[in-house]
Amino acid sequence: MQVQPERSQQEQDGRVANCDHHQSKENNNTRRLLWAFGVIVVFMVVEIIGGILSGSLALLADATHMLTDGLALALAASAQLLAVRPADNKLHFGYRRTQVLSAFVNGIFMAVLLAWIVYEAIRRSLNPIEIDAPLMLGVAIIGLAANVVAFFILHSPGERDLNMRGALLHVIGDLMGSVAAIIAAIVIWTTGWMQIDPLLSLLVACLIGVSAYRLVRESGFILLEGAPSDIDIVELADGLKGSTPLICNVHHVQISQITPDQPRLTLHACVDNASDAAAALAAAKEYLDQKYDIHHSTIQVEVRGDCPDECLPAEGLSPARGTQRIASENTVSNGQTDPTFAAQKP
Repeated sequence: MQVQPERSQQEQDGRVANCDHHQSKENNNTRRLLWAFGVIVVFMVVEIIGGILSGSLALLADATHMLTDGLALALAASAQLLAVRPADNKLHFGYRRTQVLSAFVNGIFMAVLLAWIVYEAIRRSLNPIEIDAPLMLGVAIIGLAANVVAFFILHSPGERDLNMRGALLHVIGDLMGSVAAIIAAIVIWTTGWMQIDPLLSLLVACLIGVSAYRLVRESGFILLEGAPSDIDIVELADGLKGSTPLICNVHHVQISQITPDQPRLTLHACVDNASDAAAALAAAKEYLDQKYDIHHSTIQVEVRGDCPDECLPAEGLSPARGTQRIASENTVSNGQTDPTFAAQKP
């Protein structure tokens, strides 16, 4: 027999509203990235012109730095554009994980750039070069203003989008570099101490390096199908059993992330009677959606007994080795779910 639980109109409207919200957020993020990209590119052109007219190698080197940041923002914007593409028969979850991949690449990109900054700082410490402090100060102040504008365009409190955080990290690096350049220019102008320039560059490199490491670690963890750090599977399983008396056991819980704000989950839930499968599945879905904001889950409902998958429960979860499977929820190509129940005789 097949049972298709009916979804209320309110639930369907909620899912549509949620999709519209995500679509609107993605479009807004893309616009923010493009605006920041424009600000960075304009200032890069100003630095190139200033460097050529003044003969300042320092300004031309910083313009090269701005070029790498422009490329990073372009990469981030491209990832956002890809992320809104719909799922298809090849990519069932769509292209949203390109945001995570972009963040990972941006983190690696930043690490390479930091290595170059450290090399240049050491080289300039050993062989100081003459710096036109007044010109350096003027351009650094303009650069600080441009980076502050780009920062406020990209900054959003509580941002969970790794792609946006990776782009923001590049802008923060430029902003801190501009502050360091202003301090260095003032010190050089007033004291003539050239060593301040490479020393401040090393300090900025260390501060940015910590953030770059965290970005690579977090994005790499998601690419490796790591579970969300804010979800305890033992607590989730206990809560799921407590949400309805129909579920007597929960095991084989596996959680991964498409993006930090899109967890996906699979688990086995046991019931005493096959006739309770549809109601237990509906209750479990509602609990996961409201408690953990998990909108995509695959739940295998089983009659208490032996699990056909012979799964080993995670540590701390009550064992329910192999029960007779009577329900499963299969994912279809458009990313939605279609619950199908197939009752079998023992």
